Amino acid sequence: MAPLYKDSLLGARLTPFKGVWPSVHATAYIFHGAQIVGDVEIGANSSIWHNCVLRGDVNHIRVGSRSNIQDGTIVHVSTHTFPTLIGNDVLVAHKALLHGCRLHDNSFVGMGAIVMDDTDIEPDGMLAAGAMLTPGKTIKRGELWVGSPAKFLRHVSDVELKKNHSMAEHYRKIAEQHKFDSMGEKSPQPYP
Repeated sequence: MAPLYKDSLLGARLTPFKGVWPSVHATAYIFHGAQIVGDVEIGANSSIWHNCVLRGDVNHIRVGSRSNIQDGTIVHVSTHTFPTLIGNDVLVAHKALLHGCRLHDNSFVGMGAIVMDDTDIEPDGMLAAGAMLTPGKTIKRGELWVGSPAKFLRHVSDVELKKNHSMAEHYRKIAEQHKFDSMGEKSPQPYP
């Protein structure tokens, strides 16, 4: 018997677990190499980039609208205890590891960072590249945490907040450009 899966428009693989298929909004961008498994919902205009794995098998994963999960990131859950919940306009940089955590609207996770079980990153909270947020910790609104284990460093500047708020739209536009290119079409508004 052949394996049971579907490919997304842009070549990602969607696979069920115990009969539950991923649910992907029609305007989401799920790029080739990504693996989306089981009880995963991805909202409008969000982008899941190349070689990401979102595995909603022993709990569920929810990704809101306009969020982006960049190349090589792994998103998993904790068995029957902690799902992974990602809000709107969230930025997750390359090769992050998210496990049974909550990323609130406009939060940011840097490249190679690890976010462990039962953690929260509140709106406009930032976890620096390479940092590890250990179980049960909370990054409060507008805080920047660094290190392994991560600790509070300072509050996020207005300049950083402004840049982070602009990045969701930036990545949506890049994803749209990639979509046109992958379909062999020319974008009516090339970006960047």
